[in-house]
Amino acid sequence: MPSVLRSNLPKNDDFSAQYSFAVEYSGPPLSRDIPQVLPVDLRRIPTATVASGSSLPANNLCLRVVQPIAQKSDHTSKKVPPTDLTPEIADRNGAQSSTSSGTLGFSDGLNESNHLSESSDVSYAHCPNPTASNSNQDLPLTDDDDLMSEDSDHDGVPAAIFPEKPVLSDELKKGLCHRCRKKNRFSEKEICIVCGAKYCSKCVLRAMGCMQEGRKCITCVGYRIDESKRELIGKPSRMLRKLLTDDAVKQIMCSEMTCEVNQLPPQLIYVNDRALSMEELVMLQSCPNPPKKIRPGKYWYDKMSGFWGKDGEKPCQIISALLPVGYQIRQDASNGNTNVLINSREITTEELWMLRAAGIHCEGNTHFWVTPDGSYQHEGMNYVMGKLWDKKRVRLLCAALSLPYPSDTANLSNEDVDKNNDKVNSKNEEQSTMNKLLLIGCDQSGTSTIFKQAKILYNVPFSEDEKQSIKIVIQRNLYRYIGILLEGREIFEEDRLIEMQKQNSNEPGTSGNSCQVDEKTVLSLSPKLEAFSSWLIQIMASGNLDAIFPAATREYSHLVEELWKDGAFQAIYKRRNELHMLPRVANYFLDHAVEISRIDYEPSEMDILYAEGITSSNGIASMEFSFPKSSQDEYMESSDQNNPSLRYQLIRVHASGLGENCKWLEMFEDVDLVLYCVSLTEYDEYYEDINGTRTNKMLAARTLFECIATHPSLHDKDFLLILNKFDLLEEKIEQSPLTQCEWFHDFNPVFSLHPHSSKSNNNPPLAERAFHYIALKFKSVFSSLTGRKLFVSRATGLEADSIDKALRYGREIVKWADEKHTVDMNEWSSDSTEPSTSP
Repeated sequence: MPSVLRSNLPKNDDFSAQYSFAVEYSGPPLSRDIPQVLPVDLRRIPTATVASGSSLPANNLCLRVVQPIAQKSDHTSKKVPPTDLTPEIADRNGAQSSTSSGTLGFSDGLNESNHLSESSDVSYAHCPNPTASNSNQDLPLTDDDDLMSEDSDHDGVPAAIFPEKPVLSDELKKGLCHRCRKKNRFSEKEICIVCGAKYCSKCVLRAMGCMQEGRKCITCVGYRIDESKRELIGKPSRMLRKLLTDDAVKQIMCSEMTCEVNQLPPQLIYVNDRALSMEELVMLQSCPNPPKKIRPGKYWYDKMSGFWGKDGEKPCQIISALLPVGYQIRQDASNGNTNVLINSREITTEELWMLRAAGIHCEGNTHFWVTPDGSYQHEGMNYVMGKLWDKKRVRLLCAALSLPYPSDTANLSNEDVDKNNDKVNSKNEEQSTMNKLLLIGCDQSGTSTIFKQAKILYNVPFSEDEKQSIKIVIQRNLYRYIGILLEGREIFEEDRLIEMQKQNSNEPGTSGNSCQVDEKTVLSLSPKLEAFSSWLIQIMASGNLDAIFPAATREYSHLVEELWKDGAFQAIYKRRNELHMLPRVANYFLDHAVEISRIDYEPSEMDILYAEGITSSNGIASMEFSFPKSSQDEYMESSDQNNPSLRYQLIRVHASGLGENCKWLEMFEDVDLVLYCVSLTEYDEYYEDINGTRTNKMLAARTLFECIATHPSLHDKDFLLILNKFDLLEEKIEQSPLTQCEWFHDFNPVFSLHPHSSKSNNNPPLAERAFHYIALKFKSVFSSLTGRKLFVSRATGLEADSIDKALRYGREIVKWADEKHTVDMNEWSSDSTEPSTSP
């Protein structure tokens, strides 16, 4: 057959090739893969059409000319001379032919090399700022007048319009390479930033060619990138670093970031219902405080105050003010429904909460005028009521409500920025020895008690506002504890009556009325106390207990004292252990009920430690302290002794203040150590969400720990796990086994047969074993997520020595990290001129 075909071919060296036909294989099964020839998709082959003469512009014609592909011999290449160009093009533009050595080569499936072969000689007409484009669509030619007429508000400067991304011709299963169709789910793949096709290490260079526009398929060159992959621009993958040299990777990333077609399209960004021009987009991105992560879409912008947000949503950032972009802001830009306006925009509910918590009255249809520095006044009034950003609680409230807060350099002139930088630098010099400790934990984990204990331990005084707030919280909790006891009285009365009825039915000779009268005498209250009991239970049921303080202290303090002395209430108090709703700390405050209910009550240090619900600024509080010199410091070297100038800042953050997916952790990226607190008694406790779903508290603590440990802002921070409430674990674990939590199902400690033997030293208590087991569980989770070591400490929040020991352990961890960093820097500077990439 080959000889027959060759006999019909012309006698030309160019057609001296061998031909063969494939036949179906019918032999035994093969133990290796057979090379496959993939079908050709004609739609993916770039083609060009001849432009009609009428559609060509009259002047300044600048077109790229691609010469026909000519077969090259072994020694010389046949190049098309420049004279083959269209005479009109050559005469008008002075076209000069240039040879481009490309890398668009292909090989069969048996070639496992990752290098590209062949070269193509392509001649171009001289054109300023050429953009390579391979497209399977015909791009229409448009006159400059047509582009200018699309948006007359942009001073006649048209923005470059690039075609949409192509759609993948077929959908592949997960893990398959889009070129070789081989599946390896665990191998890394390079993704095309346009169409999303994935290629393995053997196919990526063949599929993407020389990457003149970055990591794009050859057929995707000239198309806009997928906006969901914009964050990948300029960030090389490990695959490229392995396949190419550092210089080649840098060149590809540079082309990917600077290529015109990869830039953010301004015509797809709308600010106050107006599309941006290229000049406006550059102005927006180069201002002192630009928007973060801007993407194609609709945004609203308050030019006077600098508030910025997505259309129909609350503000997400405060950028530089007074930028001439977009139209005037609409009243419903943020979709608010509060009847309160700021600079003609109706604010959202979260903003209204922030204003009210900051002490700004927003009654009725209030219109405010806010300037870039935060000065606010009623619209139409020439009287500044104050500065919003100068209020102490606003910053913490904004973090808790997921609202933006202006940066230090926002809305400042160049001179103000320089002065501000000088102040910041001088402050940084003064606080160069400040180490920050971040204390985080779930609800009821004990972070509040640890923070209060640290304040008392290191002589950090409470402010007058804090003392007054603590006093109100303690008195409110006392009324709540009394209300729980009074509710329990009704339950005890019903149970007692049912029991007496059963006894009366068994003893017909006994009078049931006398028994009921006796029981009623034991648990009944006087009419005045009965009225107070009904009122308090009703207030608690309506959820208005917080609203009656501090007025309730003045009105009902004498009733609390009278109630405490009543015999019926004392009978109820003796059965308080039967009321599961009554917290453990209630015993401490009920024993001091008369003293606490008085108007002149001042909380003691123990009262503050035992108090529940004491939070500062929506769960965020901080304190600065230094460790006092202890007896152990006398035996340390001089370099490790306590330095008076070395201070620490303990920042306590409640889990609810971190926002969704802990997004507000980026505010604490400068901390030196993360203290994560877990209650050891939560393994058999549950909580219900608004949907009624019950979740184990220990599993919830693990989920929050995983989210914090993997947060990008804390990726290189050390973690100290504080396992709190060890004293309560010792009491609880004897009655409630640790295996009630599904995470601890394999807890099965081995005990010695002779626990009281003098030779048995390896038989610790059950609570001690449980502590080490839980610590090991968290260490395994942390190691699997970060590959680093987790430090663990045991603590009891109400014991000062325990908290002091845990915090001093944290101090040593910070010292170790500083010393390790110093050693690593010395080794790097003395042994190598390039940073090491080894782990």
